[in-house]
Amino acid sequence: MKILVDTSVWSLALRRKEVVDTKEVVLLKKFIEDGEQIFLIGLILQEILSGISAAKLFKRLADYLGAFPLVELSRQDYIKAADLRNGCVKKGIQAGAIDFLIASVCISHDLSLFSSDKDFQSIAGMSDLKLVLLGSNSQA
Repeated sequence: MKILVDTSVWSLALRRKEVVDTKEVVLLKKFIEDGEQIFLIGLILQEILSGISAAKLFKRLADYLGAFPLVELSRQDYIKAADLRNGCVKKGIQAGAIDFLIASVCISHDLSLFSSDKDFQSIAGMSDLKLVLLGSNSQA
């Protein structure tokens, strides 16, 4: 399975002083150990690293995340994100612009999204977005 891991999950796993084995963290560890294809986009990488003032921790996280390939975004990705947002808003679904970009990239690049952000459930209900479900290796 090809998986885009959202900031909400990475933050649980990497940005806490003490990592708590939440369902998200346990499943992320399992995906990594099982050799699943884990991807990032630049915005998620930036969000994970933003606000880390300790230079050693910043470098360690940046190096660690370097193991996961970045999906390069094109102009078409942004256009599709705007179209997805417009369609969802017409149906009463609200979310941030970045969330629609993430969802659109997942749809366009055949990636399942692993996130704890509930906005994506609404977007998935109105689109072809595939979500990783907690408690299993399946997707919705």
